[in-house]
Parts: sequence; structure tokens; C-alpha cells
Amino acid sequence: MKTLVITLVMATSLLVNAQDMEDSINIQETISKMFVNSDAGNWPEVEAQFAPTVTLDYSSMTGNPATKVSPKDITTGWKTVLPGFTKTHHQIGNFITEVTDNKAHSFCYGTATHYLEDANGSVWTVIGSYDFDLEKLEGNWKITAMTFNYKYQDGNVKLIEKAIQNVKSN
Repeated sequence: MKTLVITLVMATSLLVNAQDMEDSINIQETISKMFVNSDAGNWPEVEAQFAPTVTLDYSSMTGNPATKVSPKDITTGWKTVLPGFTKTHHQIGNFITEVTDNKAHSFCYGTATHYLEDANGSVWTVIGSYDFDLEKLEGNWKITAMTFNYKYQDGNVKLIEKAIQNVKSN
């Protein structure tokens, strides 16, 4: 009888760990899809990674307070600058993810490289980390909060102004 109880406990533990692992993979994929699709300008797919209301916080870089916005609000804002660069590349990694039932928190490092030809330097890079809160909605993990934790930037910081002007000109 002891062996049966230990076996059942171990099997249950393995199932729970397998579910946590699957959830972690799906959470990381949701976050990755958001960044990959923002680099590709695939705005509907970017919006699909978010919950209906999202707390967006870039205060560590901009000084502006966190705000509650819709996915459409997020992409509307991003479309005022990102398409003005020739290319952008968001690289994320070092995920640490904790899942509790249908909610999760995921931390990762992030590097955003922006390229736009300019005599004063064609690259602007922003380095930091992200904190994401997610919720499982209708079977899919959706981002409910995104906080950028600014560390530093390098390169031509004036490129953002040029990118904004490029968007306005088109």
C-alpha cells in the first residue's frame, strides 16, 4: 500500500510539473509573439497577445506613469514610431516564470535594436528587462501587464525623432 501511495504522489507531482512546464512554454511564446510581430509590423497579431485591458508601464524610461490601455491603444502608439525605422529587432531571454492557477508572472531581459541610416550613427539600442503579468483567458495566455525596467541605451538616441518624422511623412 505504501508503494502505491508514493507512486500516486509522484505521478501527480509529475503531472503538475508537466502542466507548469507547458504553461511556461506557452507564456514565453505569447511574449515572444508580441515582440516578433511588432518587429514585423503585424499589428493584429501583436494585439492578439494582450488581454482586453493592459497595464502598460514604461515609467522607468519615460517618466510617464503606468496606464491602463487597450491592445489597439498600444499598437496605435507603437505605430507612431516603429515603422519609421528601417528595421527593429527585439531580443528577449533569461525568462523566469511563475504560474499560479490561471495567472502568471514572467520576467525576462530585453534588448531593442533600432536601425535607421543616419550620418551620426544608424543604430539606437535600448537595454532593460521586462515584467509581464498574464492571465489564461479562454484557454490562451494573454498579457495583462507589461512593465519595462530601463537599464541603459547606446548609439544615436536622436534616431527616435527621425523615425517619428518618417512616420508622419508617409
